Amino acid sequence: MVDFENDIKNCVAVLQQGGVILYPTETVWGLGCDALNEAAVEKIFALKQRPKEKSLIVLVAEARDILQYVAAPHPDIIAMVEQFEVPTTVIYKNVLSFPANVVSSDGSLAIRVTTDPFCKALIKRYRKPIVTTSANISGAPTALIFEGISADITENVDYVVNWRKTDTTIKPPSRLVRINDDGGLEILRA
Repeated sequence: MVDFENDIKNCVAVLQQGGVILYPTETVWGLGCDALNEAAVEKIFALKQRPKEKSLIVLVAEARDILQYVAAPHPDIIAMVEQFEVPTTVIYKNVLSFPANVVSSDGSLAIRVTTDPFCKALIKRYRKPIVTTSANISGAPTALIFEGISADITENVDYVVNWRKTDTTIKPPSRLVRINDDGGLEILRA
C-alpha cells in the first residue's frame, strides 16, 4: 500500500515552498498550490497554459472554513454545504484574503468543501486552502485517471502524489452552483 502519510508530508513541504502538486481529489486528478500564494497560483496558470481570466477552484477541509474566507455568506451556508450529496463547488461573492489572481474578475470565487480523505487530511495539515484545477493543458480533455495525464503536466510539477495513482474509477467533475439570496441553488454545471 502506498504511504498516505508520506504523500501528505511531501505535499505540505512543497506547498510551503510555493510549489505545485499533482494530486487526486474526490472528482478528477488536480493541480494544486497554496491558494493564498500569488506566485504559486501563477505557476498553475503557466503550467496549464490557462488564460488568467478563467478562474480556479479552491478547496477547504470543512464547511465552517467558508466563514473565514467569505464575507456575509448565506446564514445557513454550513448546513447547506453539509447536505450536498455529490461533490459541489459553490461560487461565492465577497471573498476575503485571496490574491487577485485567484478571484474572478467579478470578485467571486469557486470554493468546494472536499470530501476526499487525502485532500481533507492535506488541507488540515497545511492549515490553508489549496487551489484545485484539472490536471490538463487548458483546452485539452480532462484526464479521468492518472494514466491519462499528459507528460507535459506530470514532468513539470514539483510533486506527484502516489496515493490512488492506480485507481481507475472514473469520477465526474464537481457540480457547480451559486446560492441565491433566498437560499435557492442555481445549478451552473450538473
